[in-house]
Amino acid sequence: MWVVKIGGSLNNDPVLPQWLELLAQLGGGRVTLVCGGGGFADEVRRAQGHWHFGDLQAHNMAVLAMAQSAYLAHGLRPELRLANNKAELHEVLHSGHTAVWLPFDWLREQPGANTSWELSSDSIALDLARRLNAERLVVVKSCAIDPAASLADLSASGVLDGRFATIAAGAAFPIDVMHRAELARMRSLLLGEARLNGA
Repeated sequence: MWVVKIGGSLNNDPVLPQWLELLAQLGGGRVTLVCGGGGFADEVRRAQGHWHFGDLQAHNMAVLAMAQSAYLAHGLRPELRLANNKAELHEVLHSGHTAVWLPFDWLREQPGANTSWELSSDSIALDLARRLNAERLVVVKSCAIDPAASLADLSASGVLDGRFATIAAGAAFPIDVMHRAELARMRSLLLGEARLNGA
């Protein structure tokens, strides 16, 4: 099973429906989609900057922003099936469909190390991949990706969040960061015609 995280920056991008179509057509039974918060999360940042409320509230609002993006994806491709938790995700995959995760499990009642802007939907997707014993995590971004860059490099440059590389250490599955234009590459991977990392 793969976890594919699509950055919220694609929410207003004409390529988004193509990604969703690809994952719906070729990801059935094996792909769980995680959606970034995008503009919904940007509004949380704006509101926090204006009103100066705490990071706990901002974290929960940002998780709900991810859920809004998930509902957006489902609205564009209704054959993608929404799922709240591990049991529901497995049920969707076992039915032969592609799952879209609603990250309500990440809502928190108390502040902690994970309720800050240092940790984004990238690391939340990584956590889900670990909990699901995923075979692979693919993170799709709008910004340019240096194919030679390490996860640490990508975290340091802001392509991934500041916590991602540390959390990813020791992951039992490959992690790849792809540009939104690499639809053909992703299609080949899903069809088994190629492997990430050149393997």
